[in-house]
Amino acid sequence: MNKIIQFGLVTLILLAGSVAVSARDKILIVGSSTVFPYTQSVAEQFVNLYGVDAPTVESTGSGGGMKLFCAGIGVAHPDITGSSRAMKSSEYELCQSNGVTNITEALIGFDGLSIAIAREGNPDIDLTLEEIYLALAAEVPVNDGWGPNPHTKWSEINPSLPDRDILAYGPPPTSGTRDAFVELAMHVGCKKLDYVADKDGDWVDENCSRMRQDGPFVEAGENDNLIVQRLIADPTAMGIFGYSFLFENLDTLKPVSVNGVAPDGTTIGDKSYPISRPLFFYTKNDHRGVIPNLQEFIEEYMSEEALAPGGYLSERGLVSLNDQQRMTLQNDVISGKMMDPK
Repeated sequence: MNKIIQFGLVTLILLAGSVAVSARDKILIVGSSTVFPYTQSVAEQFVNLYGVDAPTVESTGSGGGMKLFCAGIGVAHPDITGSSRAMKSSEYELCQSNGVTNITEALIGFDGLSIAIAREGNPDIDLTLEEIYLALAAEVPVNDGWGPNPHTKWSEINPSLPDRDILAYGPPPTSGTRDAFVELAMHVGCKKLDYVADKDGDWVDENCSRMRQDGPFVEAGENDNLIVQRLIADPTAMGIFGYSFLFENLDTLKPVSVNGVAPDGTTIGDKSYPISRPLFFYTKNDHRGVIPNLQEFIEEYMSEEALAPGGYLSERGLVSLNDQQRMTLQNDVISGKMMDPK
């Protein structure tokens, strides 16, 4: 399609009716509960600097955010979505089919998927990825076969672990945190089991991806703050969420080490903590210059004050990119470079 005609169509869609435009004079952001606190921090800083209306930031989960973001162009649809994983090919195709064809991807930094417990009344705990899998997976080796998980106590998996019921609060299937936890913890832990040693990747994907539904693993929704509250109320429970929520609650929570390594800014950044992942947001470029203050908000998100080591996002737990990576990111995102589908 001729670029001038395409631009004209986009403008008509965005500006269809003065009532619609006046109803959307604020930036609309959806997506990951893990990225949410970082985006909220940028929004607060942006309001303080410019005295404009605060962007609307909604925690919908990575998958839910992608569905909303990719539903179309115009004031009824979000401008930005945060994600604790990269956009899937199916989501990219959904965007394309709905006319969301000009997207910029921003890898803003790194996060550690933390397993946490209440600080008071708990010993230090160190779990291997195999132990995490055997505790939380729907199916595990049973006798000489593969079947429903029979483990009810941590001590049944390893006698050195606490003799208490397995109880872990974690993210639902719509969450990018869940996707990342399955890929980085459950699949890797499953592959280390003797029973799985000769199985291929397709077998692992099919048989090692389901979390328990019989009680020891509880889907706690998209609000990670609720998991924090549950851990404080029940010291026997564990919680699974992004590092920022642990970082902000270190007075009451402490990390469970994984393979002997606890999550912090150093271990997440150098990948020695085994459940580390990148964090993203995606921008709908056709909304730049139409939705008030969107470009300026993006520039604040890309600023050194936000993203650099010691910036206000690192103070909330984001592990920064190195200088060269960050400079490339800033240039690409501010200029609206179109993402290259992998």
